[in-house]
Amino acid sequence: MGLFDDDFYSTKVPRRKRKELEKSKVLTSRKWTVHRSRRTMATWQVSVISSAVSAVVAVLLFSLVTGQFAAEREAYVPEVGQKVTASSGDPYDRIIQAAALVRPAVVSIINHKEDNEELNILDESALGSGVIYKKDDTKAFIITNNHVIEGSGKLEVVTVDGVTHKAVLVGADKVTDIAVLSMDAKDVTTVAQIGDSSKLRLGETVIAIGNPLGLGDTLTSGIVSYTERTIPVSLNQDGVYDWEQEVIQTDAAINEGNSGGALVDLDGKVIGINTMKISDTGVEGLGFAIPANHVVKTADELAAKGKISRSYLGVYSVDLNNPYVPLAEDQVKELNLPASVKEGVVVLDAVGPAEEAGLQFNDVITKFDDQPITSTLSLRKYLYEQTKIGDELKITYYRNGELKQATVKLLEKPQE
Repeated sequence: MGLFDDDFYSTKVPRRKRKELEKSKVLTSRKWTVHRSRRTMATWQVSVISSAVSAVVAVLLFSLVTGQFAAEREAYVPEVGQKVTASSGDPYDRIIQAAALVRPAVVSIINHKEDNEELNILDESALGSGVIYKKDDTKAFIITNNHVIEGSGKLEVVTVDGVTHKAVLVGADKVTDIAVLSMDAKDVTTVAQIGDSSKLRLGETVIAIGNPLGLGDTLTSGIVSYTERTIPVSLNQDGVYDWEQEVIQTDAAINEGNSGGALVDLDGKVIGINTMKISDTGVEGLGFAIPANHVVKTADELAAKGKISRSYLGVYSVDLNNPYVPLAEDQVKELNLPASVKEGVVVLDAVGPAEEAGLQFNDVITKFDDQPITSTLSLRKYLYEQTKIGDELKITYYRNGELKQATVKLLEKPQE
């Protein structure tokens, strides 16, 4: 049953009521009767009161709920250095905390190049960044990019407090673009924590810290645009891609001088080393970093041995089928290959193990250990990733159209 009788909502008078009214008229016509009127509330009055009550209740409920949430939020304030889950705390506070953790371990690197040493000239290419990733009783070790320290005459490190320290090159590797420096550990109080780059997620917030354009101690932020991007690289800068670098792609601003700096997650752990070598001038929102898992493996070997040991075959080559630098028709004709051979590596010169195995100019290598070799890139990747120094390698190749095989004992690649 409703709050009001149905008659309240009707503009019509019911038949029963009409009869009562007619009877009333008859009675009143016979004698005067005094009636006391009952005061009732109008429709608009009831509506106003109902609205007011509803508003008060809503305000009370809202205050109760928001007050409880605010109290819960104030009750949890993460401390600096505390591991914070992705769903807790203000993300901007997490950026501040992560930056505070790793900043003291990020340094600026000054490369006084041999040709500029006497003139004391510093240009953008002579500036970079580095990350202190470990130390012992006497030395602190710094990871940076190989291209940052290339051609160095004297190296200096500037810590976050502005103090300049002498640095020594421990080892460098052109293929991975990683180098390790050392400095006196006396004043080093912070070492970067290294994270697991394999656990990165698409869209995760990251921070880039470094020395862009020589400005020093600069922080930018962005997201992980791609976790495992493979980028072709020309090691000799001759326009021919002869290596592939696996990188983290980010939209955090990375400029000249950021190379060698830290890419950091919101837990304050270094998950990559920033690099500008594989970026082009004028490209915005597209930065790259070498994953920390790859970096640390290389850096530890450089710190221990001063170099990276790799297998060495001893061939200088060009690709048989390179769309960017194709061979001339007369060169292809001179090889006298079967029509079925479309890919391989043409030997330009053979030295060391390759020369001893009998390889010559214009031989076309098509297989290593029965695995297809389609380019100089695949040749180098197979040697570096699938073989060890001292292994015997079976080579399948064509000479003047005739299929041949040779076995080569691989030596250690000499330092360049």
